[in-house]
Amino acid sequence: MNWFERWLKRVMPATPQERAAALWSFAYFFALLAGYYVLRPLRDQMGIAGGVKNLPWLFTATFITLLVAQPLYGALVARLPRARFIPIVYHFFVANLVLFWVLLTLDIETVLVARIFFVWVSVFNLFAVAVFWSFMADLFTSEQGKRLFGFIGAGGTAGALLGPIITIWLSVPLGPVNLMIAAAVLLEVAVFCVYRLERAAVVHTGPKATTENIGGSAFAAIPELVRSPYVLGIAVWVALLSYAATIIYFEQAHIVSEAVKTAGLQTRVFASIDLAVSLLTLVTQLLVTGQLLKRVGTGLAAAALPAVYVVGFAVLAVMPTLVVVMTIQVLQRWIHFAIANPARQLFFTVVTREEKYKAKNLVDVVVYRGSDALSGWIFDSMQALGLKLGAIALFSLPVVAGWLVLSMGLGRAQERRSAQTATPAAETKRQYGFDPV
Repeated sequence: MNWFERWLKRVMPATPQERAAALWSFAYFFALLAGYYVLRPLRDQMGIAGGVKNLPWLFTATFITLLVAQPLYGALVARLPRARFIPIVYHFFVANLVLFWVLLTLDIETVLVARIFFVWVSVFNLFAVAVFWSFMADLFTSEQGKRLFGFIGAGGTAGALLGPIITIWLSVPLGPVNLMIAAAVLLEVAVFCVYRLERAAVVHTGPKATTENIGGSAFAAIPELVRSPYVLGIAVWVALLSYAATIIYFEQAHIVSEAVKTAGLQTRVFASIDLAVSLLTLVTQLLVTGQLLKRVGTGLAAAALPAVYVVGFAVLAVMPTLVVVMTIQVLQRWIHFAIANPARQLFFTVVTREEKYKAKNLVDVVVYRGSDALSGWIFDSMQALGLKLGAIALFSLPVVAGWLVLSMGLGRAQERRSAQTATPAAETKRQYGFDPV
């Protein structure tokens, strides 16, 4: 084995049977997040065009839209096999983009369309990524996910780096609205990757997993969430993630607004954080995540994120300064994307197929966004009571400490379920399309 083969095996720790699926999954996530990051600056600009004072209402509208969309997605999952409903979801978003492009190009109700587009991008982001990770949890076993989810996640990180470059490069010569076409093309590339990934999944086994309906009810997500302590625990984990991220985001906004007075310098601060996070995450996902998940397990990996918050909030309680909040933001987002998020996705590799697509979508989309909104109100309420930024950080310490304990409990439960549901080699190959290692 030469140096290149050793390097490739470290970056992509896949067996020959898994290699095609891992590469198509990487490409799928790359195209998906590149498309989203082309749209995100346009969304923020549309939010301003729709009126800054209307932003709270736009966030509320996003949550309501997600509540309506959840059962519609559940109905689609119940009635169609995976190979059909996943492309339909993305084709639907592409059709929406074309419609927005036509309306804005023709200057039809521009302010109203801008507000709707802001909500639409917020919904699209959560839904598109949730569908992707549901597919990954359905396609790969827990053991395979530990090795491969870091590499696959790196595809999304690379796409997140490319998207802004496309926007910067094309926004002036093409105009911002025409970026929607570039994003639509990237989404169609993602759909092509889905088709290729389905073919890679059935090369050894036949098309059963691809063509078999998941079934159940369109409204099954809520009962699945309530009756399973394990899935409910994941929902609480996501809610606490949202709480901690929202609190630190609000703290950052207040500290930056006080410490950095000009818009240009503020933008530079935020861009510096984004760049540092993306570079650290990409290197970690390619070189560290797979080995770390195999060695320490899902519990410790998931607990790494609340551990960062425990230390971060403790320091912030004493020193609520710009350097401290920037450091915490870089560390928590890095550990989240590179370590904790792959571990969270592994939690869903040991649940039923219906839970992977319905309950997971409810957790990743509705619970996350609802917790986001609630956490913002909690921060405002604590400020209204006269608490300073340091005191709010101190108040949040026991919350993130409880989150850390929950992470360890979920990790033990995941490992237990993984051991109980481990199948013989032939059955694993039949169900997932890959030889187990």
